[in-house]
Amino acid sequence: MASAEADPAERQVEQIESLCMNCHKNGTTRLLLTRIPFFRDVVLMSFSCPECGFKNSEIQSAGEIQQRGVKYTFRADEAADLERQVVKGDSCIVRIEDVDLEIPPGRGQLTNVEGLVSMVRDDLEVGQDVRREAAPEVATKIGEIIEDLGKIATGAKLPFTITLDDPTGNSSFEPSTKDGRGKWSRSTYARTPEQNEALGLAPGQESEDVNGAPATDIRPEYHPQGLFPAGQEGNMAANVDDEDIAENQVYEFPTQCPGCTRPATVNMKMVRIPHFDEVVIMAVSCDACGYRSSDVKTGGAIPAKGKKIVLQVRNREDLSRDILKAEHCALSCPELSLNVEPGTLGGRFTTIEGLLTQVRDDLKTNVFDTSDQGAVAEGDSMIVTERQKWKSFFDKLDEAINGDIPFTVVLEDPLAKSYVQSFTAPDPDPQITTEEYDRTAQEEEDLGLNDIQTEGYEQAEQKPAESNGKPEIDVEEVRRELHKSLLG
Repeated sequence: MASAEADPAERQVEQIESLCMNCHKNGTTRLLLTRIPFFRDVVLMSFSCPECGFKNSEIQSAGEIQQRGVKYTFRADEAADLERQVVKGDSCIVRIEDVDLEIPPGRGQLTNVEGLVSMVRDDLEVGQDVRREAAPEVATKIGEIIEDLGKIATGAKLPFTITLDDPTGNSSFEPSTKDGRGKWSRSTYARTPEQNEALGLAPGQESEDVNGAPATDIRPEYHPQGLFPAGQEGNMAANVDDEDIAENQVYEFPTQCPGCTRPATVNMKMVRIPHFDEVVIMAVSCDACGYRSSDVKTGGAIPAKGKKIVLQVRNREDLSRDILKAEHCALSCPELSLNVEPGTLGGRFTTIEGLLTQVRDDLKTNVFDTSDQGAVAEGDSMIVTERQKWKSFFDKLDEAINGDIPFTVVLEDPLAKSYVQSFTAPDPDPQITTEEYDRTAQEEEDLGLNDIQTEGYEQAEQKPAESNGKPEIDVEEVRRELHKSLLG
């Protein structure tokens, strides 16, 4: 449903006469540039042929490739979750975790969770008769997957988990203000050189320049002795292997920009936080494309228990407290209905105000597509009631950032590597409470702690893989069948 405030010129449908690939006669392609809530501008394309009745539709991003790839994980717990909107880019890999099924990149789509699962089920059903004759075992295994997908699409099999992995950063799930912890998570990552090359962001080994001569590989060569180059005052890091890294000393070493793949610089600095621990702050800067990124890494041994930190924010002064949110730490503010999943913001060392401001800006960009000039362009298909809920959420978040209302900040860190500044240190701060807790089995698995073996690993025998009760599936065969259905 189009928004009443949207500009009619932006919603104008372009019609182009084009060839039907089914009957090879002329049909009509309709193009619509629109803005999707929680996303950005896209082009909706629809083709129909009046001669044979063939129809087809797809979606393409109208924006630029993002600087980092994105991965969404969504857990559907109730039937209403099947109506969540999904934007699937044409470079996105979709996984339905509960049936261990991976859908390779294909055409872009604007649909919901039910439509996405139903599409996969329908694509798998195509050619089942042929498979039963040519490969009965494969057909039987695919039939079991089709049955599971049918139950998922109708809500008969809940809960289930879907992940979107898009190296272009142009896919998304629709969030909700009612979502609690564990409902969905979003993380970004630096693309590999292979992904950049597949997206056309880096030349291949046989690429040529404008004069027809072989192009020079712009990726920098890496040498161990050149990891820490000499600075203005000499070889400032030549002794890194022999001595500890100096505190507050900035080290520089070369890297590859994840945005344009050209040589960039990583600045690294070790900082000691009073009454806490040492952390390493890393920042990437690219002079070629302007890419900027920062991250905070914590060190030290892994503690036996996790830690929960609760801060009572009462006034503006509390907003200036330093906070270290580790990458694996979850953040929540019950009074603001705010939940930030582990890995969503990465590691951050900032203030309470700075952290909430970043959360607000990131969410507002995804929901309302805030422009550089500060103007807010609401999505064309944003439902009025949903728009009001999000506006109320952002208004309350703004009040908290301005210090107008008290609220609570809760950090749950399974590795106990997060920190909130105390105003009364070394004495206990009455506004901060901490408690240790036992990590859950799922947290141990997610952090890879179940696979750590520090003693006797040299003599350890390799254990045979345990069966999970599911039939063995020829994944490559399923992928081939899916690829033919999606691209056919």
